Amino acid sequence: MITFSLQSGSNGNCIYVEAGDARLLFDCGISGTLAAERMAAHGRNIADVTAIIVSHEHDDHVRGAGVLHRRYRIPLYITQATQRRAQPLLGALTRVHHFLPGARIEFGDVRVFTIPTPHDAVEPVGFVVEHERRRLGILTDLGHPFRDLKRLLESLDAAYLESNYDPEMLDTGPYPPELKARIRGRHGHLSNGESATLSSAAVRHRLKWIAAAHLSETNNEPELALDAHHGAIGKGFPVHVASRYAVGDVLSV
Repeated sequence: MITFSLQSGSNGNCIYVEAGDARLLFDCGISGTLAAERMAAHGRNIADVTAIIVSHEHDDHVRGAGVLHRRYRIPLYITQATQRRAQPLLGALTRVHHFLPGARIEFGDVRVFTIPTPHDAVEPVGFVVEHERRRLGILTDLGHPFRDLKRLLESLDAAYLESNYDPEMLDTGPYPPELKARIRGRHGHLSNGESATLSSAAVRHRLKWIAAAHLSETNNEPELALDAHHGAIGKGFPVHVASRYAVGDVLSV
């Protein structure tokens, strides 16, 4: 299994996973043109994508999904409630497959487990992709370190894990108090410290690398996310940062 992030952050999210015969895009909160260019940077043709799988309705996750779905006739996997909520952003859809949060989606011998999360969306989910006993987590927009998240991470070989904000930057930043409370709350996002603590527990099991993901443009910096994780895990463990602005490196699972 290989994977790379096309972009990850509050300005747009899209992650590619290639396993077996499946070519999967998880979310598409960037333009279709940009997604195609960033796929091509690693020698992949976006027309070969097997499916787009949507985690929730926020625009930084669905902004470009409808365009790609129509332009390349890529099947779209989404919950019914998420589709209803995101319909103004998605536009006309023709090849739609609905799933329930917590369900398993299969693409040949590749299995995608959908993981319900407590984020502030109608039916938000994270994902675990499994192929040939290898397991990759795509875990952002998590709300808080909910029960079973630690155990889930311990079952993975690698993970994109939300590391959205630095608490000090959030506290002193320009957001209004109600938005700061939402981000810190039980339905918001994980901080660098929360992500690092979860990672430090998982590395004692099968986890081989972490990619800090969904960093805030306003309330975080890549160096702060890396420092938090290295402080908890040590500098010898591979910690990547999924960029807000560029395609990431190809990573193996």
